[in-house]
Amino acid sequence: MQVNRGLFKLDLVDHHAILGVPLDADPKQVRKRYLKIARKLHPDSLRTATDDQKQQASELLSKLVNPAYETLSQERTSVEHKVRLKLKGEQLQANPALLSPSTEHVKKVANSNNVDYAYSNALKVLILEQYDSLDNVIDAIGDISELNAAYVMRQGGALAADVIKESQSSVDAGNATKAEEDDKVTVMSHRERRAQLIESFIKRAKEFEYKGNFSRAIVELREAVKAHPQNPRCHAELGRLYMRSKQFTMAGIHTKRALELEPNNEMASDVKKKLDAYNRRNPPSGPSSGGKRPGKGPKKPDNGGGGLFGGLFGGNKRK
Repeated sequence: MQVNRGLFKLDLVDHHAILGVPLDADPKQVRKRYLKIARKLHPDSLRTATDDQKQQASELLSKLVNPAYETLSQERTSVEHKVRLKLKGEQLQANPALLSPSTEHVKKVANSNNVDYAYSNALKVLILEQYDSLDNVIDAIGDISELNAAYVMRQGGALAADVIKESQSSVDAGNATKAEEDDKVTVMSHRERRAQLIESFIKRAKEFEYKGNFSRAIVELREAVKAHPQNPRCHAELGRLYMRSKQFTMAGIHTKRALELEPNNEMASDVKKKLDAYNRRNPPSGPSSGGKRPGKGPKKPDNGGGGLFGGLFGGNKRK
């Protein structure tokens, strides 16, 4: 029960394709569509089906539909999934040969002057009978995922129609070398693409930070670190943001990692100084105090903990 088309081909489980909802679907749309599919796959709706068909429906529900709904119906996992969609869209922009349009719907979206309109109309057609035939469900999901792949690529920055056509003809001919030559003007080097992807993550994170939405900003930077774990700037930016949101433990971890990768990183050095200052202002209670401060109740450890920063950055030991 595996799909290897569209965004699935890029190692992304396309939950939107599984449910047949648009990429900008809100929680109400997701729930409405999920309930409709769940009713179709419920045993009461399959009274005339064979035992094998009922088992097939049960597996579709448990292995694909339910996980997709759980992901898209919860804010945190839904946001993280959309961040991954953006990343895959940027990968497709950098290398359009990864997209292999196989239906007219996908080709229309890939080449349309009105991408949103073409995408919306194509999706409406594809979801009409998505779960009517159990044997065709996987193919239907694949068709929708290809449509989503074309849409996220175009949304991130429309590519010329002839670039997509050239890439597709090269893939069909199995001539990867020719595709690279045809697209050499539009396809950036690996290093340039990586730098651009990192910059896009950081830019979006700063936009959320400016709006005061630290949780969304952190999600963006976590994805950046996940995609580029050896990049000191990603770790430094994430450490700074964790510090701003008062998550001192995580701030210390990523700041330490940034300095390991780049000892002279200015941002990480600045965050380290501030964390060290916090550590000095909030020392752990000593044995002589019995864990209490004069005239106050027991000191509550924050999620950073003075001892942690001392351990992370080699702070002064008490004699």
